[in-house]
Amino acid sequence: MKAITKKMWNPISATVMITTSAISIALYYFDLIGPQLLAFLLLVSLFIARSIHIADQWEKAVVLRMGKFQGLKGPGIFFIIPILDQIDKYIDQRVRVTDFKAEQTLTKDTVPVNVDAVVYWTVWDVEKAALEVQEYEVAIFYIAQTGLRDIIGKHELADILQERDKIAEDLQKVLDENTNPWGITCQTVGIKDIIIPQGLADAMSKEAQAERERRARVILGTAETEIAHKFSEASEQYKKNPVALHLRGMNMLFEGLKEKGSMVIVPSSALDSMNLGATGGLVSLAKANELEEPKNRMVDSAE
Repeated sequence: MKAITKKMWNPISATVMITTSAISIALYYFDLIGPQLLAFLLLVSLFIARSIHIADQWEKAVVLRMGKFQGLKGPGIFFIIPILDQIDKYIDQRVRVTDFKAEQTLTKDTVPVNVDAVVYWTVWDVEKAALEVQEYEVAIFYIAQTGLRDIIGKHELADILQERDKIAEDLQKVLDENTNPWGITCQTVGIKDIIIPQGLADAMSKEAQAERERRARVILGTAETEIAHKFSEASEQYKKNPVALHLRGMNMLFEGLKEKGSMVIVPSSALDSMNLGATGGLVSLAKANELEEPKNRMVDSAE
C-alpha cells in the first residue's frame, strides 16, 4: 500500500519564501535594515510561506488545529495558521483499485483453489475516512481477502467456476456493509482468475472430452436412424412402383459408367429383372464411339 505523504512545500509557498528572503537579504546588504530586522523578516517570510498550501482537484486536505479536527480544505489554494494548524493528510477521492487473492482456500466440496480478484472503490466522505479508520487502504485489502475466503468456503467448485458474477456481486455487498461506515464505497468487484489443482484440471478436461465424444456418438446414431427410416420409406415406394426402381437402377448404372476407367459389378438377377444388360451395352457402345471420334478427326485432317 502507498504510504501517506504530506506536502510540505508547493511552488507558490517556495516562491514566496525565496522572494521575501531575497528582498530581506538585499535590504540588509545595502545597510537599509539591521540584523534584528533581517531575522524578523526571514521569520515572517517563513510564516507566510508555511501558511500557503495547495490541494489537487481530486484531493481534500484534513486540517487539525491543536490536534482537533478543524475541517477540510481544497481543492486549490488554501491557507492555514502555522504552528496552530497542521495538515494531517491529503485524501484522494478518485476511484482506486486494490488487488487481493485467496490462496489455497477450500471450497464447500473441499477442493483447494487460488482466486485472484480486484475491487474498485472510492472515498465519498473524507471526514469519516480520516476519523473512523487509521489506514483504510490496508483495511479494505484485508476485508476483501477475508470476505473472498468466506464466500469460497460457502460454494462448491462448480458454482465458483460457472457463477463468477454472482460471487463478485456477493463479495461487493459484503465489502459495502463494512466500508460504508468509513465513508468508503466499493463500486465493483471482479474475479480475475481461478486456479485449481493440475490433477483436477486434467480430470475435468478428460470428463469434458468424454462428454463431447458421447454427444458425437448420439448424433451419429440419430443420423443412422433417420437414414434407415428414409431408406425404409424409399423401399415402400419402389415396392409399389417397379418402374421407378427400374429407372433408378438405370440411372445408377449410367452414373457409374460415366466415370473414366470405372467398372460396375451388378448381380445377374438385376440385369435380368431390369434389362440392364442391354442398357449397359448401349452405354458402352456410346463410350466407344466417343473415343473413336477424335481418331477419325485426326485421320481426316491428315488426309
